[in-house]
Amino acid sequence: MSYTALYRKFRPGEFDEVKGQEHIVTTLRNQIQTDRIGHAYLFCGTRGTGKTTVAKILAKAVNCQNPIDGNPCNSCEICRKINGQASMNVIEIDAASNNGVANIRDIIEEVQYSPAEGRYKVYIIDEAHMLSTGAFNALLKTLEEPPSYVIFILATTEPHKIPITIHSRCQRYDFRRITIDTIEMRLCELVRKEQVQAEEKALRYIAKAADGSLRDALSLLDQCIAFYPGRELTYEGALEVLGAVDTIVYSKMFRLIVGQDVIGCIRLLDEMMAMGRDLEQFISEFTWYLRGLLLIDASGQGEDLLDVSAEQFEQMKKEGQMIDIDGLIRYIRILSELSGSIRYSTQKRVLLEVTLIKLCRPQMDQQQDMATILSRLKALEKKVEQGEFTVKTERPAVMSSKQENAAAISEKKILPKALPEDVQEILNRWNEILLQYGQPGERMLSQAKRVISEQGSLLLQFTDEVAEAFFTQNGGQELQCLKQVVQNVIGKEVVIETRTVDRKVNDQYEDIAKLIHFDPIEIVDQ
Repeated sequence: MSYTALYRKFRPGEFDEVKGQEHIVTTLRNQIQTDRIGHAYLFCGTRGTGKTTVAKILAKAVNCQNPIDGNPCNSCEICRKINGQASMNVIEIDAASNNGVANIRDIIEEVQYSPAEGRYKVYIIDEAHMLSTGAFNALLKTLEEPPSYVIFILATTEPHKIPITIHSRCQRYDFRRITIDTIEMRLCELVRKEQVQAEEKALRYIAKAADGSLRDALSLLDQCIAFYPGRELTYEGALEVLGAVDTIVYSKMFRLIVGQDVIGCIRLLDEMMAMGRDLEQFISEFTWYLRGLLLIDASGQGEDLLDVSAEQFEQMKKEGQMIDIDGLIRYIRILSELSGSIRYSTQKRVLLEVTLIKLCRPQMDQQQDMATILSRLKALEKKVEQGEFTVKTERPAVMSSKQENAAAISEKKILPKALPEDVQEILNRWNEILLQYGQPGERMLSQAKRVISEQGSLLLQFTDEVAEAFFTQNGGQELQCLKQVVQNVIGKEVVIETRTVDRKVNDQYEDIAKLIHFDPIEIVDQ
């Protein structure tokens, strides 16, 4: 006879064997005992929590010839036929592949015929959320007023996709995730029946890896037993078979990230890859490890919330003090984003390496939230303390004239206003001003006629619009630099204006430099 998987071999045959769903089992047994059986049920919950199993037990119980306290006897002819999947009274439908209107119409036609044996015809529609909108509409009327001998049981992992019109016509039962303790007890019971030696720590880890699904736990246990036939199943063996990582590795990775040791993180990742560890599982479990640190750091206790030993709890408590809550939240956010994208990536290792570098280098994080900014500040403080770099506060010794002018403008010293008679000093020291101002502005100034304006300020009169635009463009930045040079030379605040005029008009004005017997310098191209 061929081998039967553990989850099929030990599938519960009565309500008393169902684990972790006592709130549902008690209600259904009471309905059967008091003959208050509903006509439509909606079973909701994650995978492996017992939805289909409970539906089959309910189908047996309502048709059993000798029920015992609401449980099927599993010995009468009807129970044996249902267990052997040979009964015409129980019809299982996979809505994932039979989700059209035509499939529902077949059901509607069949419900018109009473059961050949027993009291009820039970329709179990698995993955009911996969039904099309038309199929739901076709089922609506029959689901609301079925014949008295028909029971519908809809099972789904995504109840939010079920139309509200279907919801309102069914009794809804939410199947809970099964606790780690419950799964571990069940695994211990089964390994005794199978006469398999297994460490309690190994079974505990399998129960945690199942994530609330008893069926997944049995599949994982089956896989581990097959890898070590005839030998004791150890904790290290379970890690090797499942491609999992021990919590010691999570602790080491966390400390490397907090220490911003990129090379250490990559080397640890290389070790895990060489051991064949699953990257997606590592990301998921490392996120849960950080979640544990967050609970400890936020509450100061958290021992009741975490399924860890006393020694590991003390270690995690120390690690929680190595970083603040905002930093842990940043780590969890980045890893959660990675968990959503790595599933469809062909370069999983590269994505994980980039994420580890991002965790170690806050400046790479584009989402600049408060936690990231604080992490960057702490990294800078650490570098300053270690003497990796110093902050220079003095200006360079050698600066160009333009840099000096720009720096002087930013300082905005308060100087006395230049009077019209001060223009003579400006012209007398014009050669010095031009040398400090430098090219190409020096060449542009040689084309300007120096005139006193109506307000008594220095007016630079150009005949070329391009020359004047050189000083007025970009908000007059060059003109401000020229003013600053003049202010540095004479020590007074200067008003300098520019104007473009026609050559004939320009000839009407005398260059004031000539009037005060000032010899203009000869401009030499550099």
